[in-house]
Amino acid sequence: MTTEVTSPSTSASPTARQVWTRARGIALALVVLVAGAVAIAVVRSDARHGELDPRSADPYGSRAVTELLADRGVDTRVVTTLEEAAAAAGPGTTLLVAVPDLLTPRQQTRLHQATAGSGGRTVLVASGAASVERLAPGVTADPANSLDSTLDPDCTLPAARRAGDADTGGIRYSTAHLDADECYPSRRLATLLRVPAPSGTGDTVLLGAPDILLNDRLDRHGNASLALHLLGSRPHLVWYLPSLADASALEQEERSFFDLLPSGWLWGTLQLFVAAALAALWRARRLGPLVPENLPVAIRASETAEGRARLYRKADARDRAALALRSATRTRLAPLVGVPGTQAHTPEVLLPALSARLQGDGQTPHTVLFGPPPGDDAALVRLADQLDALERQVRRP
Repeated sequence: MTTEVTSPSTSASPTARQVWTRARGIALALVVLVAGAVAIAVVRSDARHGELDPRSADPYGSRAVTELLADRGVDTRVVTTLEEAAAAAGPGTTLLVAVPDLLTPRQQTRLHQATAGSGGRTVLVASGAASVERLAPGVTADPANSLDSTLDPDCTLPAARRAGDADTGGIRYSTAHLDADECYPSRRLATLLRVPAPSGTGDTVLLGAPDILLNDRLDRHGNASLALHLLGSRPHLVWYLPSLADASALEQEERSFFDLLPSGWLWGTLQLFVAAALAALWRARRLGPLVPENLPVAIRASETAEGRARLYRKADARDRAALALRSATRTRLAPLVGVPGTQAHTPEVLLPALSARLQGDGQTPHTVLFGPPPGDDAALVRLADQLDALERQVRRP
């Protein structure tokens, strides 16, 4: 009579309550981060509404400077497409490009071709490395910005000398043009650069920061004077606000999904991955080598063999299965024929002892015990039968 004993559950899997208890701290931190990011985005979007827009009276708009220019007879026209900006370039026009880095490389090249020989003035506001080399060849934007906002002119450009110190501190420029006017230097690099055209009366002015054009900073230092002299040298001012809806931006070659993402999103994703890795390291339970433990219940040998066989079959690992069968058979045969266990897997020692024990029964133990791996499942089954038969022959009295 067999009595079946039911053992208590020994599962080590965590319950849903345990998982929530461990993860709620991380979940709460993620919620706080997302809420903070949304709040910052909302605040910044409100503060920067209408930035550098000559129609905006917000602190970051530029309506005040256009009103002053209008009093001096300079009319201002806002354009949002590359075709309008290129068509407006001429000897009596100042073309201001508000955000040059928003232009695609093809747009930047086309705009430079339209303005290079126009005879007018082109003003690039905070043109970075992504645009300055195409819009102003021979000029390089330094990767390190100016540490100071208000700087002294320190040049002979009449507009800068009349204005005095101004808030031009931002992107710093260096140039290979010998006749360029380098003004408002910061650590020996200019934050306002005027490059005359190779021929004619045109020129290109690079402004390292937009501060002198903003409503809330126009009345500080010499910002108003500098802005009026830079933008009022021609009777017409065309204010180009690049737009993502411009059809010319879609004419360039296809870009990947990652090219369309702002760099801030990529850095943010990297920070999330680092945070997740640190959290995983913090929550890790095994920081050293694995420690073998006894199973909480007894498992039949047949079940273990069947489970391993299924794993080998699923992984199509006939070679590993054959190696396990042969190794186990050699280990069992070695003491039966008087071979030490340390030399059970050495053909030169094991095979002669087996041949003497088999006494010329026609068996070929070398192929069975040390042969190549089977090519299919049927060959693996035949190998198992051959190993079993060989062991029975050795054990036979």
